[in-house]
Amino acid sequence: MTGSAAASCSDTSILHVDMDAFFASVEVRRRPELAGLPVIVGGAGNRGVVTSATYEARRYGVRSAMPMSRARRLCPKAVIVPGNMDAYVEVSRAIMALFAMVTPLVEPLSLDEAFLDVRGAGRRLGDPVMIGHWLRARVADEQGITCSVGVAASKFVAKLASTHAKPDGLLRVPPGEVMDFLHPLPVGALWGVGAKTEEQLTRLGLRTVGDIANTPRATLIRALGVAAGAHLYELSWGRDPRHVVPDEADRSTGAEETFESDVDDPVIIHRELLRLSERTAGNLRAGGHVARTVSIKVRFADFKTITRSKTLRQATDVGHEIYQLACELFDSLGLDRARIRLVGVRAEGLRPAADTPEQMLLGAPERGWREAEIASDAAAVRFGRGAVRPAALVRRQHPGPPKGTEQPRQT
Repeated sequence: MTGSAAASCSDTSILHVDMDAFFASVEVRRRPELAGLPVIVGGAGNRGVVTSATYEARRYGVRSAMPMSRARRLCPKAVIVPGNMDAYVEVSRAIMALFAMVTPLVEPLSLDEAFLDVRGAGRRLGDPVMIGHWLRARVADEQGITCSVGVAASKFVAKLASTHAKPDGLLRVPPGEVMDFLHPLPVGALWGVGAKTEEQLTRLGLRTVGDIANTPRATLIRALGVAAGAHLYELSWGRDPRHVVPDEADRSTGAEETFESDVDDPVIIHRELLRLSERTAGNLRAGGHVARTVSIKVRFADFKTITRSKTLRQATDVGHEIYQLACELFDSLGLDRARIRLVGVRAEGLRPAADTPEQMLLGAPERGWREAEIASDAAAVRFGRGAVRPAALVRRQHPGPPKGTEQPRQT
């Protein structure tokens, strides 16, 4: 399982390329004086969340999604840097363009990682391991950051390999060595195993991937259900039939908001859902997209997070329609004055608006809202964002100004 293997690597044509501490690395590139220091990217307030951290900060236990207050306690000498999404998107686009030079079979997972199927690039660039090293060198030379590469015959194993190669490494897992690689790993390494599933597996005495592989499939299905049991059994044997699926357009867009103090008033939540829906719809129209699915995210005071989604009969880029569905999803949760830390709205299943003719559906919503929102877009271009807003947003009554960040497509 080494990048210097002399044997042919053509049987491992899938690469998973993942930038190392991406947001933090971009910040260090922009500010070279930060090199070698523990740098944390995220909101500086007490309710901020870590979005990225350099490996110097990670040595103190700092991790992404950790409350900034805890990160400060773990690493009091850390340099806290606010995020700059425009800079991250710019670097991401350059990296994805580099991937596209290698193969048209590129499947982005987020701003900083993607799967590549390089089986057709061998004549030009060499075997998959050579291509992986070439990509690492180009990213370092052109973008000033490092990345790690996993090389395998399946997406699942390639992604695990890149994780084990971090930071700034490459790991190839040949088909004949997949079991040796997988089976010693903890069950949490399997896709789909969260904290609750891991706890359930541990109660069954299953602590490693090998334990799952050596458990009868029927036993797993009885314990976890048909879908989850069969899924984990297949993965434990390294079986992942999914192909790399090129995805040129963003699959989703949205926005979310972290409140300065926890909110339990549904009126305030609805008002925030309206604002986020308006912003999400604006993103759709700016990109020339419509969406079929709307999802919401709710994070509670204890950091427990839930999501809900629903698919529309007709794709939309209208904020009012997104808002109505977001409220429906939120109200369906039946929350009784629960203390909420964050809410988010996301539009998914994006497609080009020009390729989606409007259909007259029985009971379809009135599209007059769209014309009003397009007029609002024009006003925003001329007078700035917020020049025209729904009346409900003119006087916001949050328990403090929310400090949210728009989230580009996250997988």
